[in-house]
Amino acid sequence: MPTTASPTRAELVRRAGELIPVLRKHADWAEDNRRLHEETIEALAAAGIFRMRVPARYGGYESDTATLVDVAAQLARADGSTAWTASVYWIPGWMVTLFPDEVQDEVFGTPDVRVCGTLSPSAIAVPAEGGVVVNGKWGFISGGLHSQWQVIIAVLAADGGEPYPVMAVVPMSDLLIVDDWHTSGLRGSGSVSTVAKDLFVPAHRVLPLPAVLSGQTPPNASSDSPIYRNPLLPVASASSVGTVLGLAHSALAAFHKRLPDRKITYTGYDKQIEAPLTHHQVAEATMKVDQADFHAHRLAALVDGKGEDGSPWSLLERAQARADMGAVCRLAKEAVDVLASASGGSSIYRDVPIQRIARDVNAVNLHALMHPDTNFELYGRVLCGLPPNTLYI
Repeated sequence: MPTTASPTRAELVRRAGELIPVLRKHADWAEDNRRLHEETIEALAAAGIFRMRVPARYGGYESDTATLVDVAAQLARADGSTAWTASVYWIPGWMVTLFPDEVQDEVFGTPDVRVCGTLSPSAIAVPAEGGVVVNGKWGFISGGLHSQWQVIIAVLAADGGEPYPVMAVVPMSDLLIVDDWHTSGLRGSGSVSTVAKDLFVPAHRVLPLPAVLSGQTPPNASSDSPIYRNPLLPVASASSVGTVLGLAHSALAAFHKRLPDRKITYTGYDKQIEAPLTHHQVAEATMKVDQADFHAHRLAALVDGKGEDGSPWSLLERAQARADMGAVCRLAKEAVDVLASASGGSSIYRDVPIQRIARDVNAVNLHALMHPDTNFELYGRVLCGLPPNTLYI
């Protein structure tokens, strides 16, 4: 199998920064067409963004989660939809490494492969000779239009047994794509729906989801790597927050760029930059971004540290990972809201970046797994000595 020397974190962040002009160039097109531009996909591939979670034996980089945070944050300075889609690809791509080696050979045999997916069990699977047959529909499949594979979740209704969710990997060519992504935020992510109709999935491409969530999958050639021996939910949490952090930094940069030329209409301030209220708003937003940065990197350090030392995860650590993700989302949104409110009526025009940043960060905050209230409640339950009320931990 091919291997390659993995670029350093600094190198990958530098590459992401060099993509900013092309990502900004196509951001409006992506909004209009509700998908990423082909040139954006090509640029991400050329920079190695799609290889960051691919095992080294397939030419991947096996980048740690701190690198994911910093690279996604850099991409989000240009376009939230691009950063979000790249982040989503990293998660199902990582999930493929939980499957047997023959599945990894199938998926990672495609250079710069893109795997989309979901954790929602919105389909039904029934046993069949040599595998299962799946019927159902999944929504919010970010990047589905540019993917070769999808990780799906279905409830397996086994004869005489208690139904339970399973995770499977299927080619996109076996699914129907429903172009229903008409939204206010992350419009360029192309988060379409997909449908399976009497889809046969061979047994080697199916895993029980409870075992996946508890970290009890069979060993394979990826199992010994620090990158692949953490639980799914902490990994997914750490893989997601860079986009939100980058959107907040982008909002600060966009606000400061307009600030010297703005006044506050219907007041005595001919220069907004001289208004004490503006000073308070900038300071408040900056502090919130700093706090979001702390939680994002604390989460990444926890995941990377546990992967390196191989120590078991406590329930509290798992809950904290979800809470840190929620904190990044809440603080970033609060910072963007302050800056958007301070940007005046002219900021609603399409060519002013803050309006898209605000819509994108709001969309992320509404994501079921990233919603701050959901994550804080979960963390609070565990802190109070109660069991979690979800498998997704």
